[in-house]
Amino acid sequence: MTRRTVHLAVYDTFADWETGHTTAHLTQHGFTVRTVGPTTDPVTTMGGVRAQPDLALDALNPEDSALLILTGAHLWDACDDLAPFAAKARAFLDAGVPVAAICGATAGLAREGLLNDRAHTSAVSFYLDATGYRGGDHYRDADAVTDRNLITAGPTEPVAFAREVFALLGVYEGEKLDAWYRLFHDSDASAYEILSS
Repeated sequence: MTRRTVHLAVYDTFADWETGHTTAHLTQHGFTVRTVGPTTDPVTTMGGVRAQPDLALDALNPEDSALLILTGAHLWDACDDLAPFAAKARAFLDAGVPVAAICGATAGLAREGLLNDRAHTSAVSFYLDATGYRGGDHYRDADAVTDRNLITAGPTEPVAFAREVFALLGVYEGEKLDAWYRLFHDSDASAYEILSS
C-alpha cells in the first residue's frame, strides 16, 4: 500500500463510536486520517461533538486515498442528503480503492446498488431489505464482511470493523491481527504479549 491517507466521512449525526478503534490504530501505524464533509462547514456528531472537515466531498479523488470510511448516521435513513457519499463510494470501488461502511452507511450503499452482487452484512437483513435493494441473497449474518474491496459491518461491531480494515490495509496480519481482535473484542489479556512483540 503506497497511499497512506485514509478518508473518514463526517456529516451531521455521524455515529462517533463506530470508527474510534479504526482511526486511532491506523494513525499509530503511519496512516494519515483526513475528514471529508458535505462541505467544509462544521458538522455535529450524534454525540454532540462539532467537527471541522478537512475537505469537501467534491474535492475527494479516489487516487488520493487508501480507503474511504463511511459511518452510520440518522441522515442515511431520514433523507437523501448523504446519497452523494454513496455515489463517491461507487467511484472509489470503480477505481479499485477500498471502502468500509458500518451501520446506516450500509443502507446508503444498498440504495446505490453496491451490495447487489457482493457478500455483505449490516444490522439485520430486513434493515437492508427495506431499502429495496436486490442483494438479499448475498447478505451474511456476520460481525463484518469483506468482499472485493468493500467492508461492511453492523452498528454493534466497531472492533470487527476495525479488524477488517487492518487486514485489508496490511496494518496487522496473521497472529497479530488475531491478537489485536482478542484484546479489544474479548478483553483477552494474553493477547497483549503477542501484539506487543
